[in-house]
Amino acid sequence: MLSTSGNSRVLSGMRPTGRLHLGHYHGVLKNWAQLQHEYECFFFIADWHALTTGYDDTAGIENNCWEMVIDWLAAGVNPGAATLFIQSQVIEHAELHLLLSMVTPLGWLERVPTFKEQQEKLADKDLQTYGFLGYPLLQSADILIYKAAHVPVGADQVPHVEITREIARRFNHIYGKEPGFEEKAEAAIKKLGKKNAKLYNDLRRRYTQDGDGEALATARALIEDQSGISLGDRERLLGFLEGGGKIILPEPHALLTPVSKMPGLDGQKMSKSYNNTIALREDAKDIETKIKRMPTDPARVRRTDVGNPDNCPVWEFHKIYSPDEVKNWVRQGCTTAGIGCLECKQPVIDAVKAEVGTFCERAKEFEGNRQLVKNIIAEGGERAREVARETMADVREAMQLSYW
Repeated sequence: MLSTSGNSRVLSGMRPTGRLHLGHYHGVLKNWAQLQHEYECFFFIADWHALTTGYDDTAGIENNCWEMVIDWLAAGVNPGAATLFIQSQVIEHAELHLLLSMVTPLGWLERVPTFKEQQEKLADKDLQTYGFLGYPLLQSADILIYKAAHVPVGADQVPHVEITREIARRFNHIYGKEPGFEEKAEAAIKKLGKKNAKLYNDLRRRYTQDGDGEALATARALIEDQSGISLGDRERLLGFLEGGGKIILPEPHALLTPVSKMPGLDGQKMSKSYNNTIALREDAKDIETKIKRMPTDPARVRRTDVGNPDNCPVWEFHKIYSPDEVKNWVRQGCTTAGIGCLECKQPVIDAVKAEVGTFCERAKEFEGNRQLVKNIIAEGGERAREVARETMADVREAMQLSYW
């Protein structure tokens, strides 16, 4: 795991929807399993977020949390390499959300693209609540409480990271002038050592006096390369460099994830709402039945009709699971009617059963020992609370809410 400085921390979460499916694995969990070896990762169960649209039915949330964590573990998310926790078990999320709500303009929340989209999509639900309006701000608190530098998202979620950056910027502008800031910044410069201190001062002068953008970028890189200074001093140096104050809440950056190409059984995006999923722990017989029933190219009414793989949902599965020789065999056989659709589906059935079988095998340890799962989350919660408390100490001090 990398250093715990702000430039190496990743934050991501999921609403507790219960057992996950292959779309979750190929769209999110594979990426998490990779990121945990490259960054300091915090992965959380967003149970409070589940309430923003499902506040009237909370009966399944607890069980859904544990089932989802089992799937995380089965998919290769490692509690030894990442911090796993439940959002509501770190109450600092709520405290920061409250304090940020004092300075966040309503218009910022109302213009988040998903606000109106979700209202239209869930028109049958009463979403005229503050919780629903404020969920992007809660997401911002989730990110900022850990001073995360990177948030893995798809392109459609970038606006949520952007509003978090705006909120951090506004907070820092209002509260970033800590008492004795310049004196503390000067003291931090001395900690760089004579050579680097001289270079920092020169770069700062070139930026503040001459507007030299390259000097600013070089100075930022210089600061980030310093391993012997505290996070607080790092933030003071960055703030002093740009003529501002201390950066209490660093601005995160969107870490664009590869677009998931996992289709559903009907060719649409795999989603529980479409009833077209294969669960990570699906029974092998059910996998075979589901894939055999998948629709194929509508042009192939009879076995002797030629088809086009590009018009067939099964082909999308071949793109993910089949080697080139199998894909070549499928395309040749489909376009010449040399193979039937059931023959085409068999390599997919075998590959999906093998992948899901691996998940099921890994999950056995946790399915039979729910206490082990709870212990993993409890330990992750302790680590998360430790970091969150440090952030809240900085926030309270900046807002002059520290009374002793």
